Amino acid sequence: MKTVLLAGGLGSRLAEETSRIPKPMVEVAGRPIMLHVMDIYSHWGHHDFIVACGYKCMLIKSFFHELHLLTNDFTVALGNGGMTLRPTQSIDWNVSVVDTGQLTMTGGRLRRLRDWLDNETFMVTYSDGVGNVDIDALLAFHRAHGGLATVTAVQPPARFGNLELQGNQVVEFTEKVQKYETWINGGFFVFEPGVLDYLQGDEEPLEQGPLGRLAQDGQLFAYKHKGFWHPMDTVRDRDTLEGLAEKGAPPWLHFHDTKVPASAHYIHA
Repeated sequence: MKTVLLAGGLGSRLAEETSRIPKPMVEVAGRPIMLHVMDIYSHWGHHDFIVACGYKCMLIKSFFHELHLLTNDFTVALGNGGMTLRPTQSIDWNVSVVDTGQLTMTGGRLRRLRDWLDNETFMVTYSDGVGNVDIDALLAFHRAHGGLATVTAVQPPARFGNLELQGNQVVEFTEKVQKYETWINGGFFVFEPGVLDYLQGDEEPLEQGPLGRLAQDGQLFAYKHKGFWHPMDTVRDRDTLEGLAEKGAPPWLHFHDTKVPASAHYIHA
């Protein structure tokens, strides 16, 4: 099953990084955030990726073109330029990098991939959001409801302290406690080919018209993920993820309350 990574946006809230590189290439623990996302799918046995790029697409193309050299050792014969690759890591990924247009919105990027998707069920996610999503359970949920589309619903990280008030009196003060059940779009979608018929043009974000129309037609279902999830929208988010990764195997690679060894599926670049 193919997994599409939406990787074409400008990342304006990370301008100090994205003025020189595309947002999916911003590093967390020495690796592009996009590779961390791919690690999640790889853990569950999904290794066939399509990267829908746009802004600074050539940098993403160059990165994947050279990744087999970056992740392995090699010997070069300087006389004739011949190279012998000496593998140090087993990377069984297939990665297609597709330029879907610099100004194309997310719905348009997906629409441009129709010919790459082989008229089969496929997955889609953002290249800058990580979570320890159980992909097997997500797919089972999708197949069980029988609709065209599944979105993974997540609870956003708490960013502010909470005040409980009675009139003007504070009766409780808590620091960054998630007290209320709020669900947002966390990516990690599963789509049937029929979803592509809901996409109308390059100018339409996936999150507005297409998903709204799917919901109106009773074809969109939410898989509730109550584990770890975190976006990388700002410098603060990047620093938060960096700090979590420095503690060992990062929480987005902890599945079923089991700490997964980094060497199992953590590809270094």
